[in-house]
Amino acid sequence: MNRYPLWKYLLIVAIVVMGLIYALPNLYGKDPALLVSPIRAQQLDREAAQRVAKVLEEAGIAVKAEEWVGGKLLVRFEDTEIQLKAAQALHEALGERYVIAQNLAPATPGWLRAIGAQPMYLGLDLQGGIHFLMEVDMEAALAKELERYAGDFKSVLRDKGVRHLGLRRTKGSVRIRFRDEGTAQQALDLLRREFSGLQYAIEQERESYFLLARISDAQLKEVRDAAIEQNVTTLRNRVNELGVAEPVIQRQGDSRIVVQLPGVQDPARAKDILGATATLEFHLAHPDNRNIQSILASGRIPPGSRLYHMRDGRPVLLQRRVILTGDSITHAASGIDTNSGRNSPAVFINLDEKGGKRFSNFTKDHVGEDLAVVYIETKVETRRVDGKLVKEKRKIEEVISLAVIQERLGRRFMINGLDSPQEARDLALLLRAGSLAAPVEIVEERTIGPSLGKDNIDQGFRSVLVGFALVLVFMVVYYRLFGLVADLALTLNLVLVVALLSMLQATLTLPGIAGIVLTVGMAVDANVLIFERIREELRLGSTPQASIQAGYQKAFSTIFDANITTLIAAFVLFGFGTGPIKGFAVTLSLGIVTSMFTAIMVTRAVVNGVYGGRKVQKLAI
Repeated sequence: MNRYPLWKYLLIVAIVVMGLIYALPNLYGKDPALLVSPIRAQQLDREAAQRVAKVLEEAGIAVKAEEWVGGKLLVRFEDTEIQLKAAQALHEALGERYVIAQNLAPATPGWLRAIGAQPMYLGLDLQGGIHFLMEVDMEAALAKELERYAGDFKSVLRDKGVRHLGLRRTKGSVRIRFRDEGTAQQALDLLRREFSGLQYAIEQERESYFLLARISDAQLKEVRDAAIEQNVTTLRNRVNELGVAEPVIQRQGDSRIVVQLPGVQDPARAKDILGATATLEFHLAHPDNRNIQSILASGRIPPGSRLYHMRDGRPVLLQRRVILTGDSITHAASGIDTNSGRNSPAVFINLDEKGGKRFSNFTKDHVGEDLAVVYIETKVETRRVDGKLVKEKRKIEEVISLAVIQERLGRRFMINGLDSPQEARDLALLLRAGSLAAPVEIVEERTIGPSLGKDNIDQGFRSVLVGFALVLVFMVVYYRLFGLVADLALTLNLVLVVALLSMLQATLTLPGIAGIVLTVGMAVDANVLIFERIREELRLGSTPQASIQAGYQKAFSTIFDANITTLIAAFVLFGFGTGPIKGFAVTLSLGIVTSMFTAIMVTRAVVNGVYGGRKVQKLAI
């Protein structure tokens, strides 16, 4: 009686061993580290890595370890003072071409990382880090939308042979000038069929007629929502590509975005990380681009054109007209161009429906001409001028690709003529994650130091330890040997909760620690119910073996019902709560699941091992 089959013991041992292994990385802590990467999100080359090593050596800075992480160089140090000194030295030596991101890198041994064992993430309130509140420039988003419509209007009117005297974008509308009312009405009917979502009106001023096209209130809301959502996605992609672990990037209100970067300790470097986000524009090369040297010598730029530069410094003359912007790109992936017969690197691009239609109509008339992709980065920097802080916008524009249009292009097309597969991967990354629907500006900034986070961790750990110790003492005093069994189960329960948080790569916050503390108290409830039921059976005259059997069987339904109702409450908290509430709900849910396993299966296995299969006169309960 009261014997478990062998497979149950093996299952329990396997789960416990797995839990110990995956909880183990949390004991090794984290190293202050610097993540060095090019500011344009390309992979770091070996020559740059050698420069980093040389700069640190000349500055007399001791390096704990170096490793490559996703094409970036991660340099570990012994403490934060050395980390800060190294960051300053590298920033001065490498200039603005590289991002020197300060963070905390897990010190997990290689053999644990090889089996996927990683420590759980710590939230901003525990690990320290940076909080940004960013304002999206909705006026710029609206202006970009009107600029796009203005270009489409020109194309449609030209294709249908409707002549106009000029087109310009005003605040909130596009104004098209006509010579007579009949032509204006013809244009109105045409544009209304092509662009039904706009509001149109014809106005007369002196001898001219103007057709006004305005964005409706409903469409204006769609433009604003789309700008926010795309900027959230773009910022998340860019931060993830730069190796910041578990960032929080979410919308707040109608025009703001919250960005939290746990483990990043330098606000200036964090701004560089966020500043790497940019917009993309497609321009046609100017016909005079082939004579660029003579144009540079004369100093006269042809009307309707603008001078840009490639990344290697070569000048390129492009037409001012924007054909397409990066927010029309839905996907970009690197690959091999098999159609050319040379198997050369290429980037395959997918556009949304509106962008694909516009691009197809344009490229059919420009086969054989050069198409350029311009990467535009806008940074807002705060400078002190005459003792006052002044915000200045700085714009960086580079041509990242210049290729020949070989045929009419549609929603899916290819950019070839690239030098290497690595260049194709870099270009695909920029096209995929580099486009912002509207500029953003940091309106609020908070830095939480690692010392405050350490205090929170210490206090949270102390609360868990005190609660845990009190429960352990109570169980041993009140239930004797069975209390020791419950204490073992409670210890394993904590280990399994930490292991699951680590395996899920969940983020632990202060509310999460509160969930663990609550779990400690709730986990022992099941054992109290079981043990009291056993004592009741003994008082009724049952044998010790029958009392153990009845205690576990009769208490199970009560334990199950109590835990299910708490689990439902945790699911509701997770579904309707925000970040901190979700963290509490996650740890509470995991604690309930693991406590069911440890309080019922583990304790029964231990009790069966002690008392099962033999005659017992008395239980130590």
